[in-house]
Amino acid sequence: MIIVITPEKNINNETEVINGLFQEGLDLLHLRKPFMSRDEMADFIRNIDPEFRHRLVLCSHYELAEQFEISRLHFRETDWKNNRQASFASKVISTSVHDMETFNELDKSWTYAFISPVFPSISKKGYGEQSAVLHEIKKRSNPHVRLIALGGIDQYNIQDIFKSGADGAALLGAIWENQEPLQAFRACMHAVRQNGK
Repeated sequence: MIIVITPEKNINNETEVINGLFQEGLDLLHLRKPFMSRDEMADFIRNIDPEFRHRLVLCSHYELAEQFEISRLHFRETDWKNNRQASFASKVISTSVHDMETFNELDKSWTYAFISPVFPSISKKGYGEQSAVLHEIKKRSNPHVRLIALGGIDQYNIQDIFKSGADGAALLGAIWENQEPLQAFRACMHAVRQNGK
């Protein structure tokens, strides 16, 4: 599974790129726009081709899920520690963790969880430079939740993610920090296919 997370701040032609990513085979797109108002988020979603909306994941403004027939919601660790996801029992839910102990304790209600950072971040300079998360994946004991690696993943190291035992990869900086985001995504997909995933 390959997931792309949107940049926090809008970039030029972003929704056009998003539609292109889906056409290239993107599995899911996380709409992570913490500074957007509800109305701005609604306008943003309207610019994404309706045929791809079932592959969108809301990271905020969950009330828009019904309006746009979005069935997937993502919750931060602080959200689910406060049981915020409980009122969305009919939705497909995912979360984020930062160590294998927390991942292994997740219950079956979670479809997948990001674990990060596996490599030094591309978009947040200096973040993840001392991380050992990639090597901790072998301590996985939770068979119910899919493990999605996040942080510093690009075409050159994405194969290492799958070799480590992860079920998928989430891309952020590799796509949006690149002058040619679609080309960067194609390169990542090509590397994954070479690995037989």
